[in-house]
Amino acid sequence: MATSRSRERVARNFVKRYGRERLRQLLLLLANGESGQAIAETFDVSRERVRQWKNTFGTVVTLYQVHPEIEALLEETPSAGRGRP
Repeated sequence: MATSRSRERVARNFVKRYGRERLRQLLLLLANGESGQAIAETFDVSRERVRQWKNTFGTVVTLYQVHPEIEALLEETPSAGRGRP
């Protein structure tokens, strides 16, 4: 696992080579779930390099979001005789 210091070093090296705007672009592509292959082609690097950047610059967070109609079902007042509450 990368330390805060090593993450910063990698980020500074990235900025030195590609610039701040390209770092912003990379982070946006990663946040939007763009494929490693597409990002690799954009930056003319390997997918492995993209994977390394992805792991160094942030964390993937998975979120389970309940659909609104299911939330609404939970908010309904149970009617008498209609199954379980």
